[in-house]
Amino acid sequence: MDRMLQQASQGSAQGGKPSSSSNQSQGGLSEEQLEGLEEQFGLDKSIFISYCQWLGVLPRETRISKGEYGSRGEETIGGGVDLETTAAVVLRGDGRLVHVVRSGEKVISAVFADTGKPVATEGWKVRYENEKDRQDRFKRRNTGPGDAPSYRARAIVYQTRFAGLLQGDLGRSTVYNDPVDEMILARMPVAAYFGLLSAVITYAVCLPLGVLKALKHRTFLDSASSILIFVGYSIPGFALGAILVIYLGARMNWFPLFGMTSPDFAQMTNWDKIKDLAHHTALPLTCYVISGFAMLTMLTKNNLMDNLAADYVRTAVAKGISFRRAVFNHAFRNSMIPVATSLGDLVTIFVAGSMLIESVFDIQGFGLLQYQAVIARDIPVIMGTLTIAALLMLLGNVLSDFIVAMVDPRIKFK
Repeated sequence: MDRMLQQASQGSAQGGKPSSSSNQSQGGLSEEQLEGLEEQFGLDKSIFISYCQWLGVLPRETRISKGEYGSRGEETIGGGVDLETTAAVVLRGDGRLVHVVRSGEKVISAVFADTGKPVATEGWKVRYENEKDRQDRFKRRNTGPGDAPSYRARAIVYQTRFAGLLQGDLGRSTVYNDPVDEMILARMPVAAYFGLLSAVITYAVCLPLGVLKALKHRTFLDSASSILIFVGYSIPGFALGAILVIYLGARMNWFPLFGMTSPDFAQMTNWDKIKDLAHHTALPLTCYVISGFAMLTMLTKNNLMDNLAADYVRTAVAKGISFRRAVFNHAFRNSMIPVATSLGDLVTIFVAGSMLIESVFDIQGFGLLQYQAVIARDIPVIMGTLTIAALLMLLGNVLSDFIVAMVDPRIKFK
């Protein structure tokens, strides 16, 4: 809301329209427009109620329409009507007139002016808002010195609907005005593409390399490979990406500088599309996997070495089993139990990605979506991306527990 007020204030200043000091503090918007923004983002409710509405546990108020008591003339309500007890409300998005009658601070009737039919029969609800409620709302919005103005009491007519996380509604982007769930779904194919490739390459390289390092412990091969993987682990992916873009992209012109495909990708043949996609994928994929080798490789090596030194392996060899069979049939299987704990995390590939790497290569992935949302303070997108990522992470942890139970016969779920 602060960002919208700043934009409105800048637009008013650029337009050269004079405004009072009170309007300038509110971005040049009227009080009705400010209230509309508060209702849009749930700022007119307490934090608990707003959070429950975002979850979808409590209904949201929609099509909110307001009318003050004593502010309409007889031409609107009709003659012989007490204007202090009857408010005229024009329904938003409907256009029909509603008469809301109160007794003190209690609404006793709300009917359509043309038919006399109660509005509740068509799903409309009514509440009463007195002067103190409106002044409290003004004070929450204006924290500076000064008294709140005097207000008339008013009737508020609205409808309700459940629209939150449980209903699959994550709201709309405040920057692009697109549904957040559609924006996330549009980025998931890119995230899954790089996530799958990174996982396949990492496991295909690290598992054999870890086994080889364990069998060739303290040899030149072990030491040289350790130096290489830890050098790769120490290089930030986005820094490596910037170097690759400058030298291999801009100076040598070996690889494209940005994007996933070429501008004429749609006119290419299938084989040319595959080559073009691979050409654009090479540099960012290198940045994705470069830091992931060390952890899995050393985990595989250390676990395998611990199992090779165990009594059951020495007993198997002493009974005449070949060393190769003892390694791969006995030690390797038990060494994969700690590795299996990370397999459940593969479900997060649908929201995988690095906001910095994707920013360097201008890849429209999940990470770049998060980065742009943070820069633009697009709160619905930030909430949506964090929620989806957190849910997938929790699901991955649960899957990891089941995978470990399947691999390790000592663990049983009862």
